[in-house]
Amino acid sequence: MMIKYSMFKGIDSIILENNHLRCTILPAYGGKMASLFDKKAGYEWLYQTEADKMTIPVYGQDFSMFDSSGFDEMFPGIDEGPHPHDFLRIPDHGEVWAMPWQVTERSYGLDLEVSSPVFPYSLTKQVNLKEDRVELTYQAINTSNQPFPFIWAAHSLLNMNQATTIRVPSDLSEVINVEQASDHLGEWGTLHYYPITQSMRTGDSIDLSKMEAEEANNIEKFYFTKRVSQGWCQAVQNDIGRTLTYTFPPDKVPYLGIWKTQGGYRGDYNFALEPCTGMYDDVYVANKINKVSKIPPRGSYSWDLTMKLGGV
Repeated sequence: MMIKYSMFKGIDSIILENNHLRCTILPAYGGKMASLFDKKAGYEWLYQTEADKMTIPVYGQDFSMFDSSGFDEMFPGIDEGPHPHDFLRIPDHGEVWAMPWQVTERSYGLDLEVSSPVFPYSLTKQVNLKEDRVELTYQAINTSNQPFPFIWAAHSLLNMNQATTIRVPSDLSEVINVEQASDHLGEWGTLHYYPITQSMRTGDSIDLSKMEAEEANNIEKFYFTKRVSQGWCQAVQNDIGRTLTYTFPPDKVPYLGIWKTQGGYRGDYNFALEPCTGMYDDVYVANKINKVSKIPPRGSYSWDLTMKLGGV
């Protein structure tokens, strides 16, 4: 494994590389994983915009105003709104995506750390490059004397086309729509069978594990209603015979959401498999309905996510 220092679209980057993959990290841009390149397939797994330059966000800014490529960390919530701890405001898409992370080079890769200027927590991320995978290990530390509710989500935007398929464990068979602008899934809270359901607009049968064309101008965001019992999900690129598999501990990361923009959000065309520690994006709501994770008082909460490249 090699560690190199470079630039990515005008921002200082750190590249972790071996014979199978190349992973690019931007410490100053929320610790973002900007690129995950599959050398065997010559394929970039993370969605890239056409922009030549990226601007580093400032704390609290609107997520939609910035480059949407790559893998951003969502923490301690996703939707803008009050935190149940003390009702202080969580910014849009959380805090840490728009904060610089401290970085330390290690023999296995990188250690990154960030602390909130508002809430009583710090968050660490260890990036460990193995032969055919990236292993991400997280620890959130609570410095207060009461439990700290939070949602972490892997907002990793992936490349896609109409050969892309989503695979999940077979017992995940029902989803809830949480996107008001969805063309097919109806109002917020509408339940659907997965993967085959019926469009609320056309009445046609649709497969939620497949992708529409960019011209569809559609958006979908849904969560599986059942807590995951098996900690994995997979993106399949049938056209190149490759897969990207996420594995995570279901006791620590018990929920799974899926985001797809098929031209409907800023004209972007990407999707995300989002293992997460709470549901419905809003940590205040998630706390009320007991679908949230909590860091114990003066304690910590640890979890991991592995992104493994392989064949179909």
